[in-house]
Amino acid sequence: MNDPGGGPPARRPGGRRLAEARLLFEAERLTLARRLRGLRKNQLAAAVDTTPTAIGHYESGVHRPSERVLSRLAMSLGVPVEFFQAGHGSVLDAGHAHFRSLRSTTQIERDQALAYGRIVADIVAAIEGFVEFPAVMVPEWPVTPDEIAGPGPVEAARRARELLVGGPGPVRSVVRLLESAGIVAIVLPPTTERVDAFSVTAYPRPLVMFNPAKGDYWRNRFDGAHELGHLVMHADAEPGSRVVEDQANRFAAEFLMPEQDIADALPATADWARLAELKTEWGVSMAALLYRARTLRVMKEVTYRNAMSAMSTRGWRRREPGPERPLERPTMLTKALEMLAVTGVDRDRLADAARVTRADLDLLVPSRPTPSATPTPGR
Repeated sequence: MNDPGGGPPARRPGGRRLAEARLLFEAERLTLARRLRGLRKNQLAAAVDTTPTAIGHYESGVHRPSERVLSRLAMSLGVPVEFFQAGHGSVLDAGHAHFRSLRSTTQIERDQALAYGRIVADIVAAIEGFVEFPAVMVPEWPVTPDEIAGPGPVEAARRARELLVGGPGPVRSVVRLLESAGIVAIVLPPTTERVDAFSVTAYPRPLVMFNPAKGDYWRNRFDGAHELGHLVMHADAEPGSRVVEDQANRFAAEFLMPEQDIADALPATADWARLAELKTEWGVSMAALLYRARTLRVMKEVTYRNAMSAMSTRGWRRREPGPERPLERPTMLTKALEMLAVTGVDRDRLADAARVTRADLDLLVPSRPTPSATPTPGR
């Protein structure tokens, strides 16, 4: 395939890398890089002094960029030219991912978040060339979208707790539990803060991406359990529907607050002091506790609605009263990189192996300030 108007490349230092990258060019990798930077085709075209049509031809495989254009693409997108070479997985689309709401974000934002997910998969694949991660232990309990009010989500949560938690009481660390089950957990970069937490089931290793902007320990834990629910129940379900999201909420409520453990402790009224105590004990928000009291019919519907209205009036829907706690942070990939560094495989070498930039690697898998900062693993 020819690049219209590209002209013969001039040989220069690094020319062999460019020639090889052009020979092995994979169109979907260009799409991935563009989405990673949150650019439209016309924006990328302007940056490399070409047309949106030409970019479309490159991404569809109709034409292959010349070495000169390939170099400009790499520079404009901030990736090594090797990034465009074939040999990695395909670009994900929204059909692979369970986004919290498809209406609250733009397609560009969802594409960018999914592109980061693809990069994470490349990084994980490179790490697994050196380090063995925990086996994936995500139970499968399919719940169909037409089950609007059935027992499926509750039963799925109980099965998951039996396998992953193994006993009654609060879950100490949701993120650590996900990682111990072989799930890759990542905090999204700040550029994707409008995208809520989401999960991807399409990889050999499931992936959960957390929203960096929430900064709320209590809600982040519910997010993690919610996404686990999708992984357990919705491998084949169409993402984004209200029913599917409600099922994941019901899963998360039972997983974090099992009926047999908490029903007798929940108040029938908006007893804020009691709710604050339960919040600290169970590691969930007061809003989640009110939701649980309503779904278990401990609290009447009208009482629940009045309580939620009171929370809105007091500004508690955005920030509840109570102690601040640091977010549960993923550590599985960070620890793996620390182990590799001891053996002489540093971050630069791993970035080369994954064909990503060192900056993207550090963004997605940040270093820990000190090893002692790691929380004690819980159940």
